Amino acid sequence: MQPGRYRHYKGNEYVVIGTARHSETLEELVVYRQDYGDKGLWVRPKGMFLETIEIEGKTVPRFAYVGAE
Repeated sequence: MQPGRYRHYKGNEYVVIGTARHSETLEELVVYRQDYGDKGLWVRPKGMFLETIEIEGKTVPRFAYVGAE
C-alpha cells in the first residue's frame, strides 16, 4: 500500500498514512486521514480500499492514487 494522496470516487481527497492489523482478526487495514473538514482519521479494510466499484456503468477504483503528499 503506497502512502500518499488518494481521491475517493465521490471526489474528496484523503492521505494514506499506512497500514495496520486488526488486533483480533489480523485483517490488514488502511489508515488514512481526510484532507478536508476536521481532517479526521479513518480505517478501512485494505481489500475494500483497493476494490473497484461500478458507477453509472463504469468501473472505477474506490480510491485512486493521486501522488505523494
